[in-house]
Amino acid sequence: MLFIPTYFSPISQYVALFQNDEIIFEVEDNYQKQTYRNRCNIYGANGKLQLNIPIVHTNKGERQKTKDIRIDQSEKWQQLHLRSLQTAYRSSPYFEFYEDDLLPLYDDNQKFLLDFNLKCHDFLMDALQEEIAYTKTNEYEVTPKIKDYRYLANARKETTYNFEKYTQVFDDKFGFIPNLSILDLLFMEGPNAITYLQKQSL
Repeated sequence: MLFIPTYFSPISQYVALFQNDEIIFEVEDNYQKQTYRNRCNIYGANGKLQLNIPIVHTNKGERQKTKDIRIDQSEKWQQLHLRSLQTAYRSSPYFEFYEDDLLPLYDDNQKFLLDFNLKCHDFLMDALQEEIAYTKTNEYEVTPKIKDYRYLANARKETTYNFEKYTQVFDDKFGFIPNLSILDLLFMEGPNAITYLQKQSL
């Protein structure tokens, strides 16, 4: 099944991912703006909070492959993202169990966005204690012959999913916010997150 590596993907992507025994990550696509390739949504004290990884922009109109997109390390985005996660989830039931493993991701000056996103995926699989083998594409196909979940990386079109509610840190203020970053589910449900994902459907 075909997926795009994204930055701490929305829950929907991991619902789809855990319906498969083997996955293929798209690495030959052209970079597109307004996708989850370089952004994720968490539950902050004021509601939904978007975290964006800054990227190095080239001349307008020049297409770049996602695998060639460089992270703009001139901005202190790692500190901002880590601080935002700590502020949002410090009081969650399981944040402290995963924090030490999360910290190296924000200490590492990773050059390429794709490499960083794959590291985020590896962190999540370790945290969920699951192993699903993945390979990478060798060429881009507009209409692949396998199940195509690349659309789940699109942040422009908000799809409504009927996912079960789970307790969230600030749901007493703003109610349940569905399909946030998989980190929201992980920090709230811990080891039960995998059971939750397996019970949901797109």
